[in-house]
Amino acid sequence: MTIQLYGFWRSNAAFRVRVALALKNLAFEEIDIDILSGRQFDPGFAEVNPGHAVPTLVHDGHRISQSAAIIEYLDEVHPEPRLLPADPRERAHARSLAMVLAADAHPLTVPRVRKYLGQALGADKAAIESWCRHWTTDGLSTYERLLARRPPAPFALGTTPTIADISIAGQVALADVYRMDLATFPEVAALAKRCFALPAFADAHPFRQPGYKASGEAR
Repeated sequence: MTIQLYGFWRSNAAFRVRVALALKNLAFEEIDIDILSGRQFDPGFAEVNPGHAVPTLVHDGHRISQSAAIIEYLDEVHPEPRLLPADPRERAHARSLAMVLAADAHPLTVPRVRKYLGQALGADKAAIESWCRHWTTDGLSTYERLLARRPPAPFALGTTPTIADISIAGQVALADVYRMDLATFPEVAALAKRCFALPAFADAHPFRQPGYKASGEAR
């Protein structure tokens, strides 16, 4: 496999793909697209992804966007270890857990939303950060309720991580970016601790990316 990943250190969607690639032990080259400074609108990247977003996976010249679609593609072309269960009910459960982050929580905190809040609605930096913390907390709360209903053993769907664990860990990574305390989410925190004990998760964390220190956000 020849794999390139267009991503960004702070992109939660790119984090999810990094973890999936690492769990499958697939080597890749990551190409940094600074979405905070608007590099996603550069003409060169517009050719790669007309949606002006990261991540984009390039495999042997074939381009795939959207983290969930990328992870499912990787599962199909490189099935082991499986990130989506073989059983239809378990696979649906894994997808539903993944979508809490990918479809509900994360889209409300991405740069284009934050930019709109500031430019169109006049929200200042503090208000925008409060907005992001609110929706990140909402996602954590949803995961806490779902994990309480079906406790991890030790991962969300059994003995190995799946797309569900990748997404729950992604919700925690968002909380880390916004410097949030997980004390009120013990089930989520415990699962995240088990996930981030694995190099595939730990090495993919936003704070472990080369661009983090260069960004000036390290503190």
